[in-house]
Amino acid sequence: MELKNVKIEVINEPQVISENFTKQEFVVRFEENPQYPQFVKLELVNKSVGRIDEYRPGDYVDVTFDIKGKKYIDKKTEETKYFTSLQAWRVNKAVGTDEAYGEINFNEPPSFE
Repeated sequence: MELKNVKIEVINEPQVISENFTKQEFVVRFEENPQYPQFVKLELVNKSVGRIDEYRPGDYVDVTFDIKGKKYIDKKTEETKYFTSLQAWRVNKAVGTDEAYGEINFNEPPSFE
């Protein structure tokens, strides 16, 4: 799946969860409807950690990710829990943005003033 032209809100430091698992979380602002922006937390895991390091909050990016789901059964209580994560594996500068001039809006005619 992909989120296009989303604004980075937060980039967290990498976390070492175990000897074999490291993750780095970040949050993007997704505005399908600008009146109701959505803040989506994604994570980079293991070899993907650090792919966001060249970006800063406020940058616009395209993020490609997989939806991951896990089922966990507590051995003591036999309670079943489900976990969902959005694992990003590609982060690129958004096409159609330029930091020197701000976001380009292709829905409006160009101004020649």
